[in-house]
Amino acid sequence: MGRTLSKPAGGSLAPWLGVALIVILFDQLSKIAIAKVFAYGQSVALAPFFNLVLVYNRGAAFSFLAAAGGWQRWAFTALGVIAALVICYLLRRHGNQRLFCTALALILGGALGNVIDRIAYGHVIDFLDFHVRAWHWPAFNIADSAITIGAALLVFDELRRVRGAR
Repeated sequence: MGRTLSKPAGGSLAPWLGVALIVILFDQLSKIAIAKVFAYGQSVALAPFFNLVLVYNRGAAFSFLAAAGGWQRWAFTALGVIAALVICYLLRRHGNQRLFCTALALILGGALGNVIDRIAYGHVIDFLDFHVRAWHWPAFNIADSAITIGAALLVFDELRRVRGAR
């Protein structure tokens, strides 16, 4: 008897890679535009609670390990690449779970957007500065936003799944 090749249960990886690619494009284009228009540290107020500012982050979230001796560039790059590979595996395996895969695709695009910065510049370009009076949230970028939204969607998806299992 002959064996037939069956399609993996998860479905196609292409739509999810497309979402990630869109995130990467918006992220990189926005960073290029800010870097061309702004000098390092320059800030322009757009609203009473929001500025555009060009800053560099050599660390991770909230500048974690930014002052380390340079090894963190490669450690965070490797971590981003490993995360991307794991996410691609999960997308391939669970491609029919729309919310779960949308969340993973956003995280994938954000992670790779920041990996591109680390490889190209040695730091991540951040430029979105939200604040309340003198208290400023750490500056971030589109990639960071995609990662955060993706993580929130993962939590929502899991809570929805747990509720449905009752």
